[in-house]
Amino acid sequence: MVAALVMLSAQAGYAAPEDPIGPTDPQPPTDPNAPGGGGLTVEINGPNGSPSSAIVTLIGITLLSVAPALLLMMTSFTKIFVVLAMTRNALALPSIPPNQVLAGLALFLSLFIMAPVLTDINLLAVTPYLDGQIDFTAALEAASDPLRTFMLAHTREEDIALMTRAGGGENPATPADVELTTLIPAFMISELRAAFIIGFVIFIPFLVIDIVVSAALMSMGMMMLPPVMISLPFKILLFVLVDGWGLIITSLITSYRGG
Repeated sequence: MVAALVMLSAQAGYAAPEDPIGPTDPQPPTDPNAPGGGGLTVEINGPNGSPSSAIVTLIGITLLSVAPALLLMMTSFTKIFVVLAMTRNALALPSIPPNQVLAGLALFLSLFIMAPVLTDINLLAVTPYLDGQIDFTAALEAASDPLRTFMLAHTREEDIALMTRAGGGENPATPADVELTTLIPAFMISELRAAFIIGFVIFIPFLVIDIVVSAALMSMGMMMLPPVMISLPFKILLFVLVDGWGLIITSLITSYRGG
């Protein structure tokens, strides 16, 4: 009895064979640019239209990498540093104050002078871009306008004409037509010229002291004694009595306020 039930169940386990299903036609390829096609998209703006934090971080790192070049070419740093270095050389002190001190002083004086320009850049470009009101291209153009105005105010027309002729271009009809590629080197040339003029004025009183000390030593027959050893204390004394650092810094700041 049990064997018969097992044989019946075994026979019931085998189903009747069915006809195989025919192959289906291949589907056409999906456009990867179409929505839902599985393409990769990158969203650079946040939900309110402002740039995402990743994009802001990337822009910040990029600006930090080019900040030294911008500081040298488009601000007052170069002129201030050159004047301070020439003052140090006029005092016959080639390493006092050290370059780090002069660079730090020039940096903070540049920030003080450029404060109105930086404020305009923040109001016209940085804040609207972070709020999503303008795109990156418009923010870049808005940020260049205050810098252009600052550089044009302290660049001689002769230097702009010099760079224009060197580039083989025509003279611009208005200051607004001057390209940045022409304005930046012209601005640096004007800054270096002004720095050398100030340095020449600073050298004159110290040169007079050297001449007087040298003549006095020669009249006393002390030709083997270096005049610098005698004139250096008098130079430092004169510089301290007239408040030399204060006069130089005041002159530098006033030269930019006039523009």
